[in-house]
Amino acid sequence: MEGLLPFPSSDWATAAQILFLLAAGHALMDFPLQGEFLAHCKSRRHLMQLGDPALPPSSWIVCMVFHCLLHGAAVWVVTGCVLLACIEFVLHALIDILKAEGFTSFNQDQCLHLACKVAYVTIAPFID
Repeated sequence: MEGLLPFPSSDWATAAQILFLLAAGHALMDFPLQGEFLAHCKSRRHLMQLGDPALPPSSWIVCMVFHCLLHGAAVWVVTGCVLLACIEFVLHALIDILKAEGFTSFNQDQCLHLACKVAYVTIAPFID
């Protein structure tokens, strides 16, 4: 599958466009497409506090997986690179778990996610 732009990019202008699309994809997946249900239920701590028998604390895993699948799909659509999509899935999960467990703040979480996008564009020429 090819991405929306030539990837890896051969020039700075294309790299900047890819970075923009990766950031926009992240914003789309993390805000309107995440929704309140996933935002709350991907947190084990939140589910423990909620105490709802229909949503046991172990439910966070399913919610986190589906949330991270959306992010991996966004990276795949933009770059056409399944390896980066898989990396995004894992890194997004790790970063979100850190936030859900109270180790990072919202701003730190978002900065880490955007740093991943910068890294993807930076390392792309070396992926083969």
